[in-house]
Amino acid sequence: MTRTPIRRALLAATALALPLAGCGSDGPADDVPAASGAPATTPATEAAPPAPTGPFGPGCAGLPPEGPGSPAALAAAPAATAMSTIPGLANTMVTVHAATLAASLDATQDLTVLAPVDEAFAAVPPATLDPLLADTPRLTALVTHHVIAGRLAPGELAGTHTTLDGGQVTIDGAGEVFTVSADQTLLGAADATVVCGNLPTLNATVYVVDQVLTPPD
Repeated sequence: MTRTPIRRALLAATALALPLAGCGSDGPADDVPAASGAPATTPATEAAPPAPTGPFGPGCAGLPPEGPGSPAALAAAPAATAMSTIPGLANTMVTVHAATLAASLDATQDLTVLAPVDEAFAAVPPATLDPLLADTPRLTALVTHHVIAGRLAPGELAGTHTTLDGGQVTIDGAGEVFTVSADQTLLGAADATVVCGNLPTLNATVYVVDQVLTPPD
């Protein structure tokens, strides 16, 4: 099968990039507090988990503590430049550059970027991904569907937001757990999960997700 140059770049990026750490496993049983002998009560309203004030999620363990790709370095660089140094986002950057959107992402103020990890692109079958990579308008729509106008803090992330392609994405969750339903993803098989969130850059806040989202038809 003939592969497009962009797809070859995606495959190479997946092989070479350092992936962000995967989701953690369940904690040991000893971590579960002992049951109280007091009668169980049901609160009238369940308190929402507190919004994190810094980077959160198991994938953030893959960020270097200092130097390129570290939280401090990301905060000092504009969006596309910063994302190019985050381990595991090489394929996202291949699509950004193929759609010639890097300069725009660096220059536009106050954005929220949902950036798929390399494995998310690698999981898309060639029959689905190749036509997208070969069609610049569709590729541009795909990339801009992952960008929301305005910088969303974790406490503002849940809800329905308009993306730069004119579509909408609905994010569910609170605290440190956020998902996008499977029917909004390119594969449509599983919910997209934020694996490393609240990464500020000079002009955007980045949330790394484990699925490629899909723009409306």
